[in-house]
Amino acid sequence: MTKQSSTKKVEVLFELGAHLGHTKGRLHPKARKNVYTIMNKTSIIDLTKTVDQIEKAKKYITESAKNGKSILVVGTKKTACLFVKKFCSTHSIPYISSKWLPGLLTNFKMIMKNVQKLKNLREQIKTGEIQSLVKHERTKISKEITKLERLYSGIELLNDRPHFVVIVDVRKEKNAVKETQEFHIPIVAIVDTNADPDTIDYPVVANDDDTEVVEYIMKDLLDEYVNNYKEPEPTKPTAV
Repeated sequence: MTKQSSTKKVEVLFELGAHLGHTKGRLHPKARKNVYTIMNKTSIIDLTKTVDQIEKAKKYITESAKNGKSILVVGTKKTACLFVKKFCSTHSIPYISSKWLPGLLTNFKMIMKNVQKLKNLREQIKTGEIQSLVKHERTKISKEITKLERLYSGIELLNDRPHFVVIVDVRKEKNAVKETQEFHIPIVAIVDTNADPDTIDYPVVANDDDTEVVEYIMKDLLDEYVNNYKEPEPTKPTAV
């Protein structure tokens, strides 16, 4: 990135309010190095560092996409959930926009059985098989589909644990962070000044309480994945 484009990006982030961190009393000690100054008791984030962090994260995402690595996007807070659901649904990216499922990675195979159940029920509707059932059975299946979609619709495209995870607000998604790290899965995340950026592989320190800021940064990151993803080469059978 050229100095001119970097400066322009800082200006855009500033206009959106990405520099507005938490109050001094909520400033995490490890986040202090990303703060330019304290103004009216509010942490002002050094956006030149934020831009550098975005570029570093994009480089990692680009390489991962080119190598066919799988991704999971997690954003359940109000400033992120609508964008995450819309963007990821449009581009066939696995996502979680409502609630991190406890044990998603630990009990992955069991949770995928529920995902398969959802797919099977949908297939019954598609083929018309459900029409042969009595009314109360059809109603029961419809309610079951609604329940399963609320929990699992965003992760239907996962065939295995993701190679890396993109998260909005590591404090809110602490369960996702903890479980992801237990499996040594790299994390790219928007981290506000009330959290420790050093615990994240690719932190982007910015205001995660503003919808426009979150959408701008997330689109910048995820476009990199969409534009560079290549299907992994199929595994060749071992010669006998």
